Amino acid sequence: MEELIKANGVELCAETFGDPAEPPILLIGGTMLTWPDAFCTRLAALRRFVVRYDLRDVGRSTTVDPDAPGYTLRDLVADAAALLDALDLPRAHVAGAGPGGWIAQLLALDHPDRVATLTLIGTRPVAPGPVDPDLPDHAPEVMEAFMNAPPVDWTDRASVVAFRLASARVTGGRDFDEDEARADIERVYDRTPAGDDPGKAHRANQMGTVFAALDCGDRWRERLPEITAPALVIHGEDDPFFPLGNAEALAAEIPRAELLVLPRTGQGLPRRTWDTVVPAITRHTA
Repeated sequence: MEELIKANGVELCAETFGDPAEPPILLIGGTMLTWPDAFCTRLAALRRFVVRYDLRDVGRSTTVDPDAPGYTLRDLVADAAALLDALDLPRAHVAGAGPGGWIAQLLALDHPDRVATLTLIGTRPVAPGPVDPDLPDHAPEVMEAFMNAPPVDWTDRASVVAFRLASARVTGGRDFDEDEARADIERVYDRTPAGDDPGKAHRANQMGTVFAALDCGDRWRERLPEITAPALVIHGEDDPFFPLGNAEALAAEIPRAELLVLPRTGQGLPRRTWDTVVPAITRHTA
């Protein structure tokens, strides 16, 4: 059951699965629906206490103006640590997907005593903006699809679903499941509170636009060798948004990190990967 938890001066919408006596794992994405119910239930069934939550300006957490956030990436890191405090969890396994992977990396660097293990999924070692010369940038077909996409009415469910589905077809990899993607997009739309500006809220929830405007502060890639938590890097072989070279860099630069490549997979964790991913995370967090 979802609950609003006061943490670091904001309200974060969080939900837990499983027995609080089991080892905790904090799942960081954008919307908590990055981690579907069934995924969390499977982890909980393997004796993990699973915590997922909405970041600021996402889902049902505190929302201001996602186009001009008055906070930084480090504030989102502090939110994660404060959420652990509020749940009376001194230390947890931490998994971050996509932009949530940036938060997870910085949590492991800035609060090493709070992170038992680190799992990074579909992310990269640098923040939004110009990518390092040795890292592959977004694939040209992704940027072309975004730039040539038809106008979208962010207040209209059908328009948003069609727009996001077109993007997902480009980023989903060779084994893309359109029905699954559609259901996930619809679920995020239906859960997004309208607020004073429903169009802006839906755009932030669907596209993670807050990260494009966020002050991400100092670089952290050069600090990756300081991470002491055992790290597992999981990445789709076909990911065109954060191509595989980003994961290879993370695995090479974080000491003793392991790399798990998901064949024929793009962005995200489609259900067909769970039989691989869930046991891998369970072993890693043992």
